[in-house]
Amino acid sequence: MEEFTHIAGHVLEHSVEDTLYLVPFLFVTYLAMEWLEHKTGSKAEAAVQRAGAAGPFVGALLGAVPQCGFSAAAATLWAGRVVTLGTLFAVFLSTSDEMLPIFIAEQVPVDVIVKIVGTKVVIGMVMGFIVDAGMRIARRIDAPLHIHELCEQDHCHCHGGEGGILRSALKHTLQVTLFIFVVTVALNGVLEAVGEDALADFLGANPALSVFGAALVGLVPNCAASVVIAQLYVEGALGSGAMLAGLLVSAGVGLLVLFRSNRRWRQNAAIVAGLYATGVLWGLAANALGIVF
Repeated sequence: MEEFTHIAGHVLEHSVEDTLYLVPFLFVTYLAMEWLEHKTGSKAEAAVQRAGAAGPFVGALLGAVPQCGFSAAAATLWAGRVVTLGTLFAVFLSTSDEMLPIFIAEQVPVDVIVKIVGTKVVIGMVMGFIVDAGMRIARRIDAPLHIHELCEQDHCHCHGGEGGILRSALKHTLQVTLFIFVVTVALNGVLEAVGEDALADFLGANPALSVFGAALVGLVPNCAASVVIAQLYVEGALGSGAMLAGLLVSAGVGLLVLFRSNRRWRQNAAIVAGLYATGVLWGLAANALGIVF
C-alpha cells in the first residue's frame, strides 16, 4: 500500500508539472483568438488568411522553441482554422519537447544540437509547404471557423455573458487543461508501471526496425517519449535515422490538445498517420544517405 501511495504521488506530481506550464500558452492563444473574433472581425480574418501562405515558415521556427507549448497553441489555432494544416504540421515536426534539455544536460556538442534542431526546422517547413500545396491542389482548404463555433462545440456558453473575451478565454483554457491533466495522469500511470527501461529495450531490440519503433514511441503525447529517444541517441543505442524519426513526431501534448479541440476524429487520425509516415520517411532517408549528426 505504501508503495502504491508513493507511485500515485509521483504520477500526480509529474502530471501537475506537465500540465501547469501549458496554461499560459493556452490562455494567451484563446485570448488572442477571442480578440480577433470580437475586436477585428472579418478584416483580421482576411489578414490572417493572406499571411497563411508563410505559416509553415513561421510555425517551424516557433516550434523549435524548447518544450511543447507552441504545439499546443498551434493545435488550438488550427482547430479554429486560424492557421493552415501545413502550419500545424510545421510546428509539430519542429517541436523538440524535452530533447534540448536532455542534450544540454548530456553535454552534446553545440554544433550537433544545432544540426539536429536545424534539420527538424527545415523538414517542418518543407513538409508544411507540401501539405498546404496538396490541400490547395485537392481544394480541401478548410473554411474559416469562428471562435464562437468552438464555444458551441464545447457547450461553454461563454459568449453573450459578462466578462467578455477574458472570461471566454479562461473557460476554454480550464476545459482543455482539465482534459490534458486527466489524460496525462493516465499516461504517466502507464509509463510508471511499464518503465522507461522497457521503452528503451523496445527501441533497441531490433535495430533494423528502430526507425519505425522510434516514430511510434515519439507519438506518445508525453515528455517521456522525447526523453527516452534523446537519451538512447546520446548513449549510442539509436542511430541518427531512428532518433530523427522519433523526435520529428514528438509533438508532446500538442496531440492531446488537437484531439480535445478538433472534434473531427477522422481528421485527427489522418494527421497522426501523416506525422508517423513523415517521421519514418525522413528517418529511413537519413539512414539510406548515411547521415550522422
